[in-house]
Amino acid sequence: MHVAVLGAGTMGQGIAQVAAQAGHDVVVRDIESEYVADGIDEIESTLAAGVEREKVTPDAKSATLDRLSGTTDLETAVADANVVVEAVPEDVELKQETFTSIEDVTGSETLIASNTSALSLTEIASVLERPERAIGLHFFNPVHLMALVEIVVPEQATDETVEAAREFVEGIEKTPITVRDSPGFASSRLGVALGVEAIRMLETGVASPRDVDQAMTLGYNHPMGPIELTDIVGLDVRLDILEHLREELGERFKPPQLLKQKVRAGKLGRKTGEGFYVWEDGEIVGVSGETTNSVGAGQ
Repeated sequence: MHVAVLGAGTMGQGIAQVAAQAGHDVVVRDIESEYVADGIDEIESTLAAGVEREKVTPDAKSATLDRLSGTTDLETAVADANVVVEAVPEDVELKQETFTSIEDVTGSETLIASNTSALSLTEIASVLERPERAIGLHFFNPVHLMALVEIVVPEQATDETVEAAREFVEGIEKTPITVRDSPGFASSRLGVALGVEAIRMLETGVASPRDVDQAMTLGYNHPMGPIELTDIVGLDVRLDILEHLREELGERFKPPQLLKQKVRAGKLGRKTGEGFYVWEDGEIVGVSGETTNSVGAGQ
């Protein structure tokens, strides 16, 4: 298959990598050539790390990279695609514009998917002339390690669209679950509920980031704690999701003041080198001093 991934950020990189590893020809598109190049470089680095850990063979790494290409031209990226996955920032209007642009230059059978983690697929798809071919494919970070893909079904989708999405997900060796389009879907709503409570615990001095995380990794066998996961996802992304869910579902999703302070300070997590933890080369090297100073700040 030909797969186009729109957006060369963290999620776009991961989606492109797993699709190429599964044998598909993949084009990564972003608005600047620098973003595209950086995204493909990150994919190469992730594969190289897999080779070092003996999780990926050198031949598989080379074959995956051979199936990847990049462009800044939308039509070049999507014209021959069987599946297009947008991974642009979490903004409804931007995603609607992206969907419209995709539809203008793709065939009528192309599956048009959004990687949104919380926004309404029904609303995003409403701008299409053929909204029945739109679907949500919510991947999880880091994509190459996380087995789950949440198939989010908008009101307009047909059974054929859902089945095509399921076949694609299973073909890239991921496990699909199917959920109805609703605020936060299933995974984001549950995950954010845990994450926001963990941040409130930091804010009120219940425990440190490391202790909160160990409570979940050692006590509940989670692969990582909610504070570390927030850093990896991005504090800005978490804040956007919380604000959306607060609007849709009420005050229980009110963003903590500590989270807002971090985002205003540009401390967005691993991607900026500091969030609740301090990061170097993708690894935690310490706890943010601002977190310690902010404990007990209140709402």
